[in-house]
Amino acid sequence: MAVDLLLGLQWGDEGKGKIVDVLTNNYNIIARFQGGPNAGHTLVFNGKKHVLHTIPSGIFHDDATNLVGNGVVIDPVIFKKELDKLEEQDVDYRKSLLISRKAHIILPTHRLLDAASEAAKGKAKIGSTLKGIGPTYMDKTGRNGIRVGDLELSDWKERYRALADKHESMIAYYDAKIEYDLNELEADFFAAVDVLKSLTFIDSEEYVYQAQKANKTILAEGAQGSLLDIDFGTYPFVTSSNTTAAGACTGLGVAPNQIGEVFGIFKAYTTRVGSGPFPTELFDDDGATMAKVGHEFGATTGRPRRCGWLDLVALKYACQVNGVTQLMMMKGDVLSGFETLKVCTAYKYKGETIKHLPYNIEPENVTPIYTDFKGWSEDLTGMSEASQLPDALNAYIQFLEKELETPITIVSVGPDRKQTIFRS
Repeated sequence: MAVDLLLGLQWGDEGKGKIVDVLTNNYNIIARFQGGPNAGHTLVFNGKKHVLHTIPSGIFHDDATNLVGNGVVIDPVIFKKELDKLEEQDVDYRKSLLISRKAHIILPTHRLLDAASEAAKGKAKIGSTLKGIGPTYMDKTGRNGIRVGDLELSDWKERYRALADKHESMIAYYDAKIEYDLNELEADFFAAVDVLKSLTFIDSEEYVYQAQKANKTILAEGAQGSLLDIDFGTYPFVTSSNTTAAGACTGLGVAPNQIGEVFGIFKAYTTRVGSGPFPTELFDDDGATMAKVGHEFGATTGRPRRCGWLDLVALKYACQVNGVTQLMMMKGDVLSGFETLKVCTAYKYKGETIKHLPYNIEPENVTPIYTDFKGWSEDLTGMSEASQLPDALNAYIQFLEKELETPITIVSVGPDRKQTIFRS
């Protein structure tokens, strides 16, 4: 059985958590394959909002197994807080949550290193979430990291101390005047590790392989967005993992020829958190309206998101590098009330009109070229059938489908799992 894949096509915050939650009824296993607590997947149902950072978004479904794959980095302290919230809601996660032994662990000193590095950059900071993600992946590629499986070894605390001591010397090098009490941080960390060790650790690549042989249905859940990919994103304003389809193969141990459907999630407009180029960013009333109506604040950081019109050049690029087979458009309801909508269909790049994403999209090199569309005024949030969608929205959707050469099979018209319209 092939592994289906769901990922974001913009700069994150597209609504992946909601769609995973909606689709979980079709799958036996939901598997996170990259990223860490820098993710914020928001789910709304039964009148309540739930935010997950590391735990897969299928955790609220009794029949689904949820796997944290080898490509994920885990902060035990944040992970414990997630578990505590699940317990408050009577979610029996112990029977359905599995952790890969090959997943790397975020240490308290990784977070301190992250803060010191970002502070030292001054005005050149990249907008890190300061969760220790980058330093943890650096230790992973530098072959210094501590993995979940190491917690089962008798000398894991000695390994921890050696790495933490190394980190402290690096923090001193930055001379960023970071104040901290490592003893206090470590007390929380070791208590959280004890909770993590009470969960089920597995050799996840073997587990996934055997699940495929047994014809189990598997959905791989991505974090962040394709334009934040370490290789294909707007470097250096990116995350530290591969957020594209290829990351699912390395983050779960799945062969490339075993990937089935690739679901691509995008907003009907564009947002970005933190620093980095954003060609269609708005600084006017339209941008402010998108932010207000769309409640555009980061689920992890709480930072306001920058808002702008849909960038079709960047979206085509994301579809291309991921091999997207189905598209899902989120937050169409936020655009209700705009008289005119704009879509960036090309760039003026160094005096030339282009329709592909160039190496550099800094504002001095790129000017967006827009196509205008008639807006709609109808309130979409109470709609449940595709036949109810206004003509102007259908025209918008059909144009995007034609340009992207990919069907839009889901349109989200609100945050609740019920506010989801399936299109044929």
